[in-house]
Amino acid sequence: MIESPLNPPPLVADRVRALVFDLDGTLVDSYSAITESLNHARAAFGLEDLPAAQVRLQVGRGLEALIEDLVGRDRVSEGVRLFRERYAEVYASMTDVLPGVASTLERLAANGYPMTVASNKPARFGLAIAEALGLSSWLVSVHGPDTVGSTKPDPAMLRRCVEDMQAEASSTAYVGDMVLDVETAARAGVPVILVDGGSSTPTELRATGQCCVTSLAGVLEVLGA
Repeated sequence: MIESPLNPPPLVADRVRALVFDLDGTLVDSYSAITESLNHARAAFGLEDLPAAQVRLQVGRGLEALIEDLVGRDRVSEGVRLFRERYAEVYASMTDVLPGVASTLERLAANGYPMTVASNKPARFGLAIAEALGLSSWLVSVHGPDTVGSTKPDPAMLRRCVEDMQAEASSTAYVGDMVLDVETAARAGVPVILVDGGSSTPTELRATGQCCVTSLAGVLEVLGA
């Protein structure tokens, strides 16, 4: 089992009344836009392009961490600037909603679940993506490090989402795609559901011992919605 400093509360499906979703790899596929923007920053320093498959495995801990890992520790400030320069140009056209997401959110909303997004992507991009892809009408709010002042696994983002939904941590579940999301959920005191397809492999997700589903539609089955 992959160890986390903390363990989330166990998931009890019939107690869940509200949901917080990660964005990249959970609701949308934005890895092409991220890879394009990262390679734009790398090119400025004479570094060769990296394939999307490699970049995907590094995404999720925040932009500064991504740039430090793949551009260089002494290039973070300029690397972030260059990344955001290119990302602002391509994020809308190079991001797609994942299969089954819209129908799943629609059904959850019909069953009375308030929903929010907590992403290490800045909320100004996360909200714009949700609006462009037709997801925002089902969401109470979209949060990122620019709205709460910290990145996951700090629990501030999840706690803000719980507040926005006028819910309780004990009745909220967090849906993500990374091992990092296990620690995030634990620190916020909420159970977690992990979805295949993001930055952590299915093997890594299952090794956490948490509830795992192969697609977002699986959340409906877990909750009996």
